[in-house]
Amino acid sequence: MEKSNLISVLRTFSKKEIRDLRKWLQSPIHNQREDVVQLLDYLVEGSRLNKEDLLEKQVVFPWIYPKETYNDAKMRQCIFFLMRCVEEFLVYQSLQADGMQRKITLAREYRHRKLDKAYQKSMKGAHGYQQQEVHRNGFFYRNEYLLQQEQYNYTVGRSRAIPMNLQQLSDTMDISFIADKLRQTCHMLSHQKVYKTDYEIGLIDEVLQHLEKRSDLLAIPAIGIYYYGYKTITEEEVESHFKNLKQLLFEHGRLFPKPEISDIQRVAINYCIRGTNLGFRNYFRELFELYQQGLEFGTLIDNGIFSRYTFSNVVTTGTILREYDWVENFIGQYAPYLEERYRESMVHYSMAKLHFEKGDYDRAMILLRQVEYDDILVNLSAKTMLLKMFYEREEFDALESLLESVRSFMQRKKVIGYHKSNYKNIIRYTRKLLKVNPYNKTALQRLGGEIEAANPLTEREWLLRQLERM
Repeated sequence: MEKSNLISVLRTFSKKEIRDLRKWLQSPIHNQREDVVQLLDYLVEGSRLNKEDLLEKQVVFPWIYPKETYNDAKMRQCIFFLMRCVEEFLVYQSLQADGMQRKITLAREYRHRKLDKAYQKSMKGAHGYQQQEVHRNGFFYRNEYLLQQEQYNYTVGRSRAIPMNLQQLSDTMDISFIADKLRQTCHMLSHQKVYKTDYEIGLIDEVLQHLEKRSDLLAIPAIGIYYYGYKTITEEEVESHFKNLKQLLFEHGRLFPKPEISDIQRVAINYCIRGTNLGFRNYFRELFELYQQGLEFGTLIDNGIFSRYTFSNVVTTGTILREYDWVENFIGQYAPYLEERYRESMVHYSMAKLHFEKGDYDRAMILLRQVEYDDILVNLSAKTMLLKMFYEREEFDALESLLESVRSFMQRKKVIGYHKSNYKNIIRYTRKLLKVNPYNKTALQRLGGEIEAANPLTEREWLLRQLERM
């Protein structure tokens, strides 16, 4: 019984849901079996749901049927009926949470019963409820379509000779479909990039062609924001698509529920990260503003957890822009949301990054040496900070040792792809800085050209700055 669906579902219930479920079972409309109520009482008492030995059917049976010998068929039947009641309760809860569906369903029932006055009152309430909805995403237009569909069904049932809402019905259907199609396409393309999966996306060309003819539809946030999201993903070289997407995010971001706006923010953030990786410094400011919006909207925290990768990116972006006070406040405010096992090392790393960028190398070095970083990329980033500090302090013996250590570390840990190429370039050109003759202008120009052409190379600016100082 421990591995049954019933136990899995009940383990997700809150105390309030347990209380409500018990009331549900005590109503003869939903359940007429006392043993089903007793089974629930047994399971939810104390911590039994998490104790395997107390969930054996042979253990549970005498608690429910104290005067009977064990009957497996009877026990399984009781479990079945409780599970069915639980599922019906979950469906009821879901419907109760969806106010619009409740109102449309009630209107439909009044229509079937030909109760015109009650129907009109119900539909008026449904329209009012719809207009009070805060969000204006695809789900909103789906509900609008269902309202229009219900209104049409009522009108056509009365007479076909009176004006119909067919145009509104068609327009709303189009908006709902286009918004959902663009959103789904953005999800597929984003997933495709990360997991190297090929999806066949039907009808997207037709949708785009329609929007070229009906550009007025782009003024609808649920369409415009995903249209420019799609364009940002598929036409990376056209910066205006990103600019339009970001503008819509800031103008209409609150019209979307948090999980949805988080997805579209990620498209914009990834575009900026790509730009910074290609050496376009202007994207750091764009990225910083997107992170600030994410903090304001609460979209950078997922289920109470702040990703250590995003946390590190926020710190890096802020320090590059010399927003030092802001970064320090950020670390203090959001560190508690990091996973506990990474919290200490990430805070030390982040504070080291802050002090390094402020030029306080003594403090940065102390912080970097206090913690061993389990994450490969954070470890490499920390070693890169040390590398730059050793170079600028002319601690060249320590620097040579560190460069060899980083090279060996990458071989041992099997760093792959973009990151391996990037750190190999950092090692290569740092070594070339050490060897180049500072009095040979030709050699300096040649090395500068190599650094400019190298890709990927996140420390390009720092390397060129050291070259200029020679």
